[in-house]
Amino acid sequence: MKEMALSACPAFRIGQAQDEEARTGCTVILCEGGAVCGVDVRGGSPATRDTDALHPAANRRHVHAVLLTGGSSFGLNAAGGVMRFLEEKGVGRDVAVTHVPNVAAAALFDLKCGRADVRPDEAMGYEACENAWNRAAFRSGRFGAGCGATVGKAFGREYAMDGGAGAVLLREGELLVGAVAAVNCVGDVVQGGEIIAGAKDAAGRFLDSEAGILQNYASNRDFFSEKEGENTVLACVFTNARLDKAAMTRVAAHGQNGIAGTIRPAHSVFDGDVVFAVCSGEVAAHQDAVGILAAAAVARAIARAVAAV
Repeated sequence: MKEMALSACPAFRIGQAQDEEARTGCTVILCEGGAVCGVDVRGGSPATRDTDALHPAANRRHVHAVLLTGGSSFGLNAAGGVMRFLEEKGVGRDVAVTHVPNVAAAALFDLKCGRADVRPDEAMGYEACENAWNRAAFRSGRFGAGCGATVGKAFGREYAMDGGAGAVLLREGELLVGAVAAVNCVGDVVQGGEIIAGAKDAAGRFLDSEAGILQNYASNRDFFSEKEGENTVLACVFTNARLDKAAMTRVAAHGQNGIAGTIRPAHSVFDGDVVFAVCSGEVAAHQDAVGILAAAAVARAIARAVAAV
């Protein structure tokens, strides 16, 4: 598989917006032509919008945008700005009197990183769409939904490191599969079996979040206090493959393998790990081939997110 520029998959436009002082932001993946979408919610503390409609049995044929946002549940308000932008562009379901965009979203918790009273809102969602529409360059690290992300909070926020956002596009023949990720996990990020980002002690040594959780398995108050609902890895897989909604739901599940391969522990009760998967339908491909690339793309996007901070 070969890495490509994100622009090599033109059916999708990726935009970011953030408030760097308040340490929060959002990232949008626009698919104005409509994209088949699946989702896999694996973590124990998710905050999502319009994901029930993505179930294979539901009557939702396409989405027109996926939003990854900070601000916890408050940040889901940024989806209103995404809808307003797309409606102005005439994008969405034609209902005669207007166009209704289908916008799915998921949020991560960053309220304790910067200012708790500043969250992604409609204006920020709209700005992210403008940047996407103009194909502004994607920035890895503390930008977009990764602006206020942190990793390695198992021992408490005082031991955590900055997380961030990352993106990558992979190519195998005519098949393109990419991923955008925002990394805000309770655990550590690993690569090649080694921790590359996570909880650190005062001397700068990694503490190993999994070992800490195992050593404190019986605690209900001290070690595990104030962690629930404050962590999440969000990702969106995008591809030019032609698959139905059930297959894209499976591709989203494959994307979760990328989280499991790079985050320890992954999918904890303290995390709200969510992966969306969207396809534009230009290339015939088996769902397992797309899934292999999806897992690899998510893993690389996560590593890129923390390497840039």
